[in-house]
Amino acid sequence: MSGGTSETKLVNFAMANKVRRKIINFLAKGDRNVEEIGEVIGKKTFDFHLKFLKDAGLIELEKETVRISEYGKNFLENKKKIGIEEVKDLSQAKPVEIAEVRQFLPCIADASKFRVIADMAPPLDGALKILEPIFPRANYSDIKSSLIVKKGEIITTIYGNGKVVMRMVKNGDEAKEELENLKNAINEAIKKGITPPPKEKIKVELMDIYKYLPQTNCGKCGEQGCYSFAIRLMAGQVNLEKCTLLKESQYATNQERLQFLATYI
Repeated sequence: MSGGTSETKLVNFAMANKVRRKIINFLAKGDRNVEEIGEVIGKKTFDFHLKFLKDAGLIELEKETVRISEYGKNFLENKKKIGIEEVKDLSQAKPVEIAEVRQFLPCIADASKFRVIADMAPPLDGALKILEPIFPRANYSDIKSSLIVKKGEIITTIYGNGKVVMRMVKNGDEAKEELENLKNAINEAIKKGITPPPKEKIKVELMDIYKYLPQTNCGKCGEQGCYSFAIRLMAGQVNLEKCTLLKESQYATNQERLQFLATYI
């Protein structure tokens, strides 16, 4: 494989699933036959997971034999090197508290939701960038010295000076709960002293989302069509749960790929 953008996305689709990671690690020890792999992961989902790995170029199939490809071997080796070199130390950071909720206002993007402004103490400053990998959907901005964390429709921005802005919350109780969860996640990482390696950045385009939607324009999500739904999903105004068709068995692969892409929006 060439290692271009589309290939990178396929590989990350494949390796985002723990069952497929288990298969790759199993194959890293040597070639296996299909029966051996079926015993490890269960024969019911065998074909489903192998297709992902084959499409990504990580494995090769020859009759009843499954082996990791050269590309797959290189991928694993690079991941090991990244994991060793990029583990960050948080041992000097101090646990944080949400010291004060200063404002509770209607949200600008949606008047039915609310915006909360709070203070976190002590300020995290340079530790913010190190903390980015602990959140499934987060992006650090060097320009603004801020960490943006997305969870469903809720968007939280943590600034280096201690200011915290949380948008799209339903009410005060939800705001308090999410601020508490945020504090606990940060303090757990500080307690451990390390965070996972930084996530590989993947640029998600509108058409990346649209092509995996059912494209039936059924309107069950409340939007005019799937394209409109994709636009609002990219903007963080809806979540995948609103597309009920994705829960049907025929869209299982599409749903998994969309769930993966959504973590990078």
